Amino acid sequence: MTTFLKLLDLVAPHIQRKDTISPRDRLAATLRYLATGRSYEDLKFSVAVSPQALGCIIPETCEVIWKVLRKEYMKFPHSKEEWFPIGQDFEEMWQFPNCLGAVDGKHVAIVPPPNLGSFFYNYKGFHSMVFMVVVSANYEFILCDFGTHGRISDGGVIENTKFGEKLANNTLNIPDPVIIRYSNRTLPFALVDDDAFAMRPNFLKPFSHTTGKKEEQVFNYRLSRSRRIVESTFGILASKFRIFHSPLNLDAENAVSVVKACCMLHNFLRRERGNRNNRACNILFDTQLKEEMEKAFTPLAIERRHITYEAKEVRNLYLTYFNQEGWVDWLDDKM
Repeated sequence: MTTFLKLLDLVAPHIQRKDTISPRDRLAATLRYLATGRSYEDLKFSVAVSPQALGCIIPETCEVIWKVLRKEYMKFPHSKEEWFPIGQDFEEMWQFPNCLGAVDGKHVAIVPPPNLGSFFYNYKGFHSMVFMVVVSANYEFILCDFGTHGRISDGGVIENTKFGEKLANNTLNIPDPVIIRYSNRTLPFALVDDDAFAMRPNFLKPFSHTTGKKEEQVFNYRLSRSRRIVESTFGILASKFRIFHSPLNLDAENAVSVVKACCMLHNFLRRERGNRNNRACNILFDTQLKEEMEKAFTPLAIERRHITYEAKEVRNLYLTYFNQEGWVDWLDDKM
């Protein structure tokens, strides 16, 4: 069974209508829209459906894709046991133990709704909504959150999500610290990020102003190597779905449905096409992926915030581990 037929089999019962447009045509029109980024007016010639009908069919089908596939293809961990496999993948594939995901956020350009332009006007001088994600070691989305208006302080983006709320309240059910394999050292579990979000004990960031110490450079390289998976994932997403290459000309609710459907389809395609463990992307954010990402998305602004003593202690634990028993031989050529 092809990936299209499998997807059709999953969503068809939920998009069957009494009109003359079949579930197959509805799904095909939606996928063509996401893949090409063409307008409804332009798309009508290739799918033989009026722009008015497409304006209802496509957002509706996107929402169905999200709801139907979510439990199987983007199940967010709710228990310590569900977090463990993610940490194991990061250790095996990227030699970063106890990492629970790479986090990043981007601005997605939009055509602003009437009379609400300033609400979405961002620091870069264009209208946008914010796209925040957590990505696994296999370039799959663990979580995607889209819809925060572009005007909000970039550092405050994560606080506006349910994920951020749980992160701040320590209700993510993150596993307790464990002894690292081939070591007597105990390390806590954490997510990795760049400088867009505040560092916490369970949210690691690089040293912003290195003193030139080799130890800090090693830590930054190891963290960057794992964190850049999320950049590559943005690049893969943009290369598959050209809808991101021009401002989204949709109302806010439909824009959210479209972006979430793209993320879900990304995970669906990676698993169904056997790419889950494909290491072709392990070139670490190659030139093509970087170009695709930069064309489609704009990074959040870097914000400097006070780092707590507890957060510094956790980062120092990882720094010591990476420079001692966690050292890897191939790093000799990098430093």
